[in-house]
Amino acid sequence: MKVLVATEKPFAAVAVDGIREVIEGAGYTLDLLEKYTDKAQLLAAVADADALIIRSDKVTPEVLDVAPNLKIVVRAGAGYDNVDLASATAHGVVVQNTPGQNSNAVAELVFGMAVMAARNMYDGTSGSELKNKTLGIHAFGQVGRNVARIAGGFGMKVSALDPYCPDEVITAAGVSPVHSVEDLYRNNRYVSLHIPATDETRRSVGYDLVSLMPKGGVLINTARKEVIDEEGLMKVMDERPDIKYVADIRPDVADEMLQKFPGRVFFTPKKMGAQTSEANINAGIAAARQIVAFLRDGENRFQVNK
Repeated sequence: MKVLVATEKPFAAVAVDGIREVIEGAGYTLDLLEKYTDKAQLLAAVADADALIIRSDKVTPEVLDVAPNLKIVVRAGAGYDNVDLASATAHGVVVQNTPGQNSNAVAELVFGMAVMAARNMYDGTSGSELKNKTLGIHAFGQVGRNVARIAGGFGMKVSALDPYCPDEVITAAGVSPVHSVEDLYRNNRYVSLHIPATDETRRSVGYDLVSLMPKGGVLINTARKEVIDEEGLMKVMDERPDIKYVADIRPDVADEMLQKFPGRVFFTPKKMGAQTSEANINAGIAAARQIVAFLRDGENRFQVNK
């Protein structure tokens, strides 16, 4: 069986070595498609693949149509909105992610940006400290839990909203459960977003919520740009010169925001939350192991489509 690793942004060499060891050790063939620049290259490479490992690469109906042997796609990372789940299910293809492998890397970036915002983007003026400040975590999954752990070291007062996570799990992490999204924003100077982009969450964070934030509010987004109502966010930032927005996702209106709100916004040049050597290696090798477990034993613990 052929396992294809298709990565427009390649894994680190040591990660590829680990993936190869796992895949070939199980008796399968490994093919690499790295730094490809055209969808046609992906379509040609996946045509005879039985399994596919990707990062932020898009698996569309067109990709699935040309891969009749494909049985499984593993997204090396937590998010999987770059895979068309409905089409994968229709083609009989299992889709998995690798939750937790990138979580610490993303959580550390949250605090890199939080410190930068607190210190006025290092513009030379007097900023503030994170100690004793309030932090609201919007979704308490693996990344959110790592954010809470690190926040404890800063001495922050942490609360979290997650209707899918039991209160006792949140409380056990030393975090106060919140049951209203309005209360999360109203009562926290810093809010860190970790919600996925779904029909329910797209454009859900905008004027109404951000305008509730206390004076000096900082919204941190290492999730997805689609969860932000950019027009609404810009409106509240127009009205509230104390609000800052820092993100690991460059918004569609980035240039306008940078021009209108100098010193109050920051965007990474590309999504960098998982861009550490440790996360890169962990996610890649986890994806390889999950493919072997599925092909050999039918293991589908991390399946995200039905």
